[in-house]
Amino acid sequence: MAIKFIADNNVGKLARWLRLMGYDALLFKQKDDGQMINTALNEDRVILTKDVQFMKRRLVTNGRLKAILVKQDDLKLQVQEVVKALNLDYHFAPFSLCLECNRALLPRSKEEVQNLVPPRVFETQTQYMECPACHRIYWQGTHWQAMVKKLQDLEGEGGEKHTSS
Repeated sequence: MAIKFIADNNVGKLARWLRLMGYDALLFKQKDDGQMINTALNEDRVILTKDVQFMKRRLVTNGRLKAILVKQDDLKLQVQEVVKALNLDYHFAPFSLCLECNRALLPRSKEEVQNLVPPRVFETQTQYMECPACHRIYWQGTHWQAMVKKLQDLEGEGGEKHTSS
């Protein structure tokens, strides 16, 4: 079973990058840590936070609640820090989750998205995915290629390789 995350608001961009890699990563926007803790415990999620005080909570120190203190400020370094700490795969299930709302994407036919994507995209792309919740449409265009390149760069800069076998 894959590791699932809940990211404190102070590491929100990290959650997006974990989603990009295919990891279920909720973004917790509320102020009430108690609610975040309940969600993490009920859904077996690892909390990601920059809050040093949070890490001192008894639930964390006794090991009942899994949490990682993200020490880096730079997003690239944050991703590498979490990947290294949990031995994650940079290519776990890339582009399988909505980057905005964390839902699993569903394949859509070209005909289904004809009026939902720009004409140029419709002319040049054949494969599409849609978020069932927010209805964003994804395709493998230049933005997708740039994100693949960023993931490859992160992996290369991160030291040891983490790939599935």
